Amino acid sequence: MEQGTLRARIGRGGRSRAVLAVAAVALGGVLGVAGCDAVGGDASAPSAGPAEKAAPSPSSAPLWDTSPTSVAAVGDSITRGFDACAVLTDCPEVSWATGSSEQVDSLAVRLLGSAGAAERSWNYAVTGARMADLPGQMARAVRHDPQLVAVMAGANDACRATTSAMTPVADFRADFEDAMHTLRKALPKAQVYVASVPDLKRLWSQGRTDELGKQVWKLGICPSMLADPDVLDAAATERRETVRSRVEDYNKVLEEVCAEDLRCRFDGGAVYEYEFGTAQLSRWDWFHPSIDGQARLAEIAYRTVTAKQP
Repeated sequence: MEQGTLRARIGRGGRSRAVLAVAAVALGGVLGVAGCDAVGGDASAPSAGPAEKAAPSPSSAPLWDTSPTSVAAVGDSITRGFDACAVLTDCPEVSWATGSSEQVDSLAVRLLGSAGAAERSWNYAVTGARMADLPGQMARAVRHDPQLVAVMAGANDACRATTSAMTPVADFRADFEDAMHTLRKALPKAQVYVASVPDLKRLWSQGRTDELGKQVWKLGICPSMLADPDVLDAAATERRETVRSRVEDYNKVLEEVCAEDLRCRFDGGAVYEYEFGTAQLSRWDWFHPSIDGQARLAEIAYRTVTAKQP
């Protein structure tokens, strides 16, 4: 069904029925996508300094270049723009990392310009991916010799069928270290931007106000956090806090592993702390970032990458 027809049917009484009908068809390809998972970027390289100035020696050259000239992205559905444009569908053109949309002004576009982003940015994120998938994504990304690799992964490790099925913290760390080793073996001088995992509990608290969104949640969106969204008893509260605590543990791992690499910058928890409101959430599932939410993620990334100090 074409998007125009779909949107026309989603009004008044037929809105929920149309969305759920399309969702049911698409679901087979995306179940297991669960939580927060999201492509594009270009600009000319910085000009050389005056000829009369001596070039810096390798030992004095800065370890972080605030103007990288190519960008690769790895991660999950957030970096694929999932549910930002249509129900249960990737929309890479609005990706915070490499998207071409003027509404988002992605990290790649901000760094490279529109033309440069189209030529020198690549998106290897996969909807539904977990941290265990990151080494493989990284191996594909390094083939382009990117100067900057943007990473956002971990939400799907927490978004499982049950809290007991969440990725153990030790495994999460080992997988992230493996991904970083894959990068460093191929590209010792590539820079890495690492985004924190969003606060999934906040996304639940915002999205549970929309009845249509909660119907979509029943199709398998992050059940460890979103199952029985209106139940507020002790067991449900403990379950959601368990997920939130695990996300915080994941973010600590991302920060610690990144800190061990001189050419890696963590966002300092900025994505986790960002207060997503309904305007920043998908109008389809009220959980993944909307186009506006993708733009906010791009702002955070650009601010981190271009800061003089980490």
